[in-house]
Amino acid sequence: MATRGRRGRPVLNPGFGKEDTKNGSTIHPTILKQARKSGQLNLSGRSLATVPDAVWSLYADVSEESKDVSLDNSEDRWWDSAELTKLILASNWLTSLAEGLSNFGALTVLDLHDNRLESLPEALGGLKNLQKLDISRNKMFELPECVTKAVSLRTLHMAHNQVARIDERIGNLNNLEDLDVSNNQLQALPRRIGHLSRLSKFNASNNKIQRLPPDVGAMFGLRYCDLTHNQLGELPNNLGHLLYLEQLYVRHNHLADIPLLTQCSKLKELHLGNNRIQQITMAHLECLKSVTVLDLRDNQLTVLPEAITLLEGLERLDLSNNNLIGLPFTLGLIVSLKSIVLDGNPMKSIRRDIIMRGTMELKKYLHNRIDEPKPPPISSQGLESTEGQSGLIGGTGDGVSAHDMHTSKLLDYSGKQATDVPLDVWAVAEKSGVMTVDISKNKFSDLPNNLMLLQDTLKVLNLGFNCFTTLHQDISLFMNLVSLDLRNNSLSALPADMESLENMRDIFLSCNRFTSIPPVLFELKKLEILFIDNCKVDTIDAGGLCSLPRIGTLDLQNNNISQVPPELGNCTQLKSLLIGGNSFRNPRPAVLAKGTLALLEYLRNKIVT
Repeated sequence: MATRGRRGRPVLNPGFGKEDTKNGSTIHPTILKQARKSGQLNLSGRSLATVPDAVWSLYADVSEESKDVSLDNSEDRWWDSAELTKLILASNWLTSLAEGLSNFGALTVLDLHDNRLESLPEALGGLKNLQKLDISRNKMFELPECVTKAVSLRTLHMAHNQVARIDERIGNLNNLEDLDVSNNQLQALPRRIGHLSRLSKFNASNNKIQRLPPDVGAMFGLRYCDLTHNQLGELPNNLGHLLYLEQLYVRHNHLADIPLLTQCSKLKELHLGNNRIQQITMAHLECLKSVTVLDLRDNQLTVLPEAITLLEGLERLDLSNNNLIGLPFTLGLIVSLKSIVLDGNPMKSIRRDIIMRGTMELKKYLHNRIDEPKPPPISSQGLESTEGQSGLIGGTGDGVSAHDMHTSKLLDYSGKQATDVPLDVWAVAEKSGVMTVDISKNKFSDLPNNLMLLQDTLKVLNLGFNCFTTLHQDISLFMNLVSLDLRNNSLSALPADMESLENMRDIFLSCNRFTSIPPVLFELKKLEILFIDNCKVDTIDAGGLCSLPRIGTLDLQNNNISQVPPELGNCTQLKSLLIGGNSFRNPRPAVLAKGTLALLEYLRNKIVT
C-alpha cells in the first residue's frame, strides 16, 4: 500500500500486521529483523512523526518464540545479530528523538536530514563510535551541545538550518574532516574552530559572516574552503598559512583586497568574483604560481599586471565585468591558458572582433605584439605618406584611411549603407595584405565585387547586418578564412561548397531564417564556435555536432526546438551550450541553470541503451 509523503512523493509502507502502532507509526517486523542481521536500518521518507518504540528496543524485543527455533534455521539465529552501525531517519516529520538512541553504542552513521528537529537527545553525546552525523534541513537554532561530545565525528553536516551561533566547544571535535554549516544565519565563527586541524573540507557559504577569526590559519589540513555569499570585508593574513589548501571560494562578499597567500603552494582554484577588488599585484601573483583557475569576475579591476605570467599553469581566467581597457601582451605567453573571459569590460586597445575569435586567437594576438616594432613609414605606390594629407581613399566623406589599413591589416567599410566598395579601396587593401574585412551594417545582398583580390590573405570576414538571402558559392574560395560573421541577414541555407573552408573556426549565424543547422558545417572539423541563435531552428543534429572534434561553444537560444536529443550529451567537447528560449519542456530551466557540464550529464543519463 502506498501513502503520500509531505512533498507528494509516494511512500511505500511494506506491509501490515504485527506492526508497532503504539505511537501512530508503522514498521513491519521484517524490516527490524533485517536490520538486526545487517546492522543497518533505513526508515527514510516514511512520513514518521516520531520514531517507533520498536526501533529503540530493536534488540531487547527479540521474543522467546524466536529464540526457541531450530538450530538449522540460519535466518532466525538471533545470537548472530549484528550491532546497528547505520541509522537513516531522513526525510520524515520528526520533531524530536528519544534517549533510546543510547541503545546503539556501535552507531557510526546517523542521518537525520530533512526533518523538523529543533534539538537532539543528550544520548547522542555518548555515541563514541559515531563518525558521520547529518542534521541538514531541520529547524536547529544552534549546534546542540551533545554534538560537541561525539568526539569521534569525522563528518558533520548541518546546512539549511537557522543556526545563528556555533559554540566554542566545536573545537573538541578534533577528528572532524568534513564540516558543512552552509545556508544558516551565522554572523561569526568561533575562535576554537582553529582547533579542527584535521578538517579537510569546510563549507560556510550562504551565511552572514562579517569576519573570520585569525585562528582559521591553524586549520592546517584544510583543502577545500567555501565562504561564498557572506558579508566578509576582509580576510585574515593567517589564511596564507594553509599549506594544503587547494580550492578557495569567496565569491559574493565585500572584499576590497585579498591577503598574500604566502604558503598556499598547493592552491589550484581561487574564486574571488563578485567583490570590490580594485587591484591584484605582482606580490599576490607570486603566491599563486600553482593556480589553474583564477576567477576575478565582477570586481573593479582597471589593470592586469604583466606578472600574470608567473601563473605558468593557469588554465582558466575570468575577468568579465571589470574596468579593464586592455590586457598585458605577456598574457599570450601562458601556454596552458585555455579560457579567457572578458565580457563586460570597456576594452579599447583590443578590437572586439579579435576577442570574439576565442582564447587561442586572442593569445596569438597578444603574443605577436610583445616588443612589436613601430610600423615603418609607408611609401609604396598608392600608399604615400599621409603627412599633411587626409590619407582617405574611397571618397573624402565616407572614405577609409590607407595608413590605418596598412598598419592594422583591417578594411573597415561598415555602417555606410553601401552596396559596393570603391575599386581604389580594394587596390590598397590588396597591396596592404588585408586579413580582416568588415562590411557589416550596409545593404549588400551578394559578395562585393573585387573581394576576390584578397583571396590569399583574408582570414576574417564580417557580412553581418546586410540583406543576404543567399550566400554565393564563391565564399568557398577563401581557403584561409577562420571567422565568418553572417548575423542579421535573411539566410536559410549555406552553399555545400563551403566544406573546402577547412580552417574555419568561428561562424556567427544569429538572427537569420535557418530551420536546421546547415549540414555543411559538420564538415568543418576545426570549427570551435557556432552561434545560430534567434533563428527558426526546430531540430538538433546531435550526431553532426558530435562529429566536430573542437566544437566548444554552441548557441541555439531562442529558436523553435521542441525536443533536445539525449545524444547531444555525448558532445563532451562542448564547454558552453546555450539552448534556453525554446519550446521544449525537458530539460527543465532548473537543469539549464546548472551550466553546460550538468546539462550534458543530464542528457547522457537520458540515453536509452
